[in-house]
Amino acid sequence: MFKPFYSSFMYLKSLQVKQFKSYEEAQFDFIPEINCIVGENGIGKTNLLDAIHFLSMTKSARGIADPLCIQHEKDFFMVQGSFIYQKHLESGIPESETQITCAVQRGHKKSLLRDQKPYPRLADHIGNFPIVLMDPHDTDLVREGSEERRRFFDGMMSQLDRGFLENLLRYNRVVQQRNILLKQFAERGQVDHLQLAIYHEPMVTLGEQIHQARIEFLASFLPQFQMHYAALSDDREQVSITLESTFISGEFDATLKAGEQQDLAAQRSTIGIHRDEFSFEINNFPLKKFGSQGQQKSFVVAMKLAQFDSLVAAKPRKPLLLLDDIFDKLDDRRIQRLIEMMAQDHFGQVFITDARPERTKSLLKSLKNHIQYIPL
Repeated sequence: MFKPFYSSFMYLKSLQVKQFKSYEEAQFDFIPEINCIVGENGIGKTNLLDAIHFLSMTKSARGIADPLCIQHEKDFFMVQGSFIYQKHLESGIPESETQITCAVQRGHKKSLLRDQKPYPRLADHIGNFPIVLMDPHDTDLVREGSEERRRFFDGMMSQLDRGFLENLLRYNRVVQQRNILLKQFAERGQVDHLQLAIYHEPMVTLGEQIHQARIEFLASFLPQFQMHYAALSDDREQVSITLESTFISGEFDATLKAGEQQDLAAQRSTIGIHRDEFSFEINNFPLKKFGSQGQQKSFVVAMKLAQFDSLVAAKPRKPLLLLDDIFDKLDDRRIQRLIEMMAQDHFGQVFITDARPERTKSLLKSLKNHIQYIPL
């Protein structure tokens, strides 16, 4: 019998997919604890996890455009899941079931339904069914540019804080519209400063709020991250994350005005919180240049574990944890750490993919948790 980790818990009971990536049509049933999806490479394990990601975040975890998730020569895809949520199990209050349906049709807006009723806005859904994904591409957070790191932190904060998400969406729309205007000025060879000034105040106001939210979040996130890194590395080195911005708090207005000529020349907004950088450091040096592959992996695993803890602290239920092909990419120490945390019931519902089922069974054999193997 499954026992809840808190007085409330959430898990994904079932999933249906139609014309989604490699799946023509399929249905899966899950248990509340550990679900191991096993099968040869290229058979659809990662696509299944991406369908779960769609149910939580309304988009692909890979940053793939929605139409590209539709099967070739098909007109639409649909992913649908039933979530079980139970509050105060010991009091006898019955569990509730919520159905989420996400559908994309070529040439149409994305449709998102909760119990067959459409959300007024997709943003209203984010954070209701929290999720954390670990996959082999996580080290891109270290190797790639600042946009990858901003996307990670903004995505995490969007699940935690609806107000932050609202401000971020509004800010991004303002920047997009301002960039269109800057390009039009270049094409016409004439600048309308009054028209440009329309976008100044919202960029400053929203930028200040987003910048401050990032600073406050990083202050709370950093101790959890450093704790997990120390556990993964036997506390051999010091790590840190700092926020570097083109803006200084209280000086957004002046900085944006000073950069106007630069923006006109570049035909885009070169200054703003959309250019912020989350800098990763190890022993006060850049992780990208001075961190070994093992240190970089420990860094991103520690960030994902801290992301999980941040969601646990803010939500009434634990997020789903998706572990995609990690047994191939992590060494024994990092794998053992994750298994220890599973044994301690640190996580809620877990999904693991692996191309070698015997390896998975061997690694998880010491766990007393309920484990279901789903062959593809």
